Amino acid sequence: MSSFLAPIRMVGRGALQALTAVGRAGYLGTDAVRALRKVDLWGPHLVPQMSRIGVESVPIALFISMFTGVVLALQASYTLTGQVPLYFVGALVGKTMILELGPVLTGLALSGRVGANIAAEIGTMRVTEQIDALETLAYDPVAYLVTPRVLAGAIMFPMVVILSIAIGIAAGWGTSMALLDITSTEFIKGLRLFFDPWDIQFAAIKSITFGVTVTAVGCSFGFHTRGGAEGVGQATTRAVVISSMIILVLDAFWAAVLLS
Repeated sequence: MSSFLAPIRMVGRGALQALTAVGRAGYLGTDAVRALRKVDLWGPHLVPQMSRIGVESVPIALFISMFTGVVLALQASYTLTGQVPLYFVGALVGKTMILELGPVLTGLALSGRVGANIAAEIGTMRVTEQIDALETLAYDPVAYLVTPRVLAGAIMFPMVVILSIAIGIAAGWGTSMALLDITSTEFIKGLRLFFDPWDIQFAAIKSITFGVTVTAVGCSFGFHTRGGAEGVGQATTRAVVISSMIILVLDAFWAAVLLS
């Protein structure tokens, strides 16, 4: 009988842990919104966090987008050979980079870099009692640690994503001219063929929610870290996994809501 109930107990414990984590994240998010009025606490830290989250993430984002654009151009040429005009390579590279691969791949890459960094940093502060020291000194730790990071993520993620999209399209453009039988005029013709300014707005909306997700999840897991160095490692791993899953869910959600 006990062996029969063991899977049920495991599922129940997992569900309770998930609900507890959601509840903690909700309380932390509410406190972060309330802390917006404490500009004197989070204001001085906003620009440094924008640099750490955005500027320092540019190299990895551009590396990923550049090779994504190259692969898209090559695969589009292979797929479209003999079926439709090759200038559709430009349309496929542009649409795919703007609507999907640019925001999502950049978001997933930054969830590993930014989310892990935030969770590890705040988690270390928690287990070494630095957050308790802030509370002892009458500093609001949420306003001091969480609010500037989430705001920086919401501001910088769209900028990094748009830059990644531009580099990805440029890489696809260069690949098409160098390796495929396509002229620059043909690629630009295909790029402009199905371009809609709303596509950029759609990518920006998605990237803002991705930025809030990555930074908020990292802060939440770091803020509630327990168990010393091992706990910091577990919080970091969970932050990356959970934020990546939420990014994929949000990607489907925005596509269903904004593109229907």
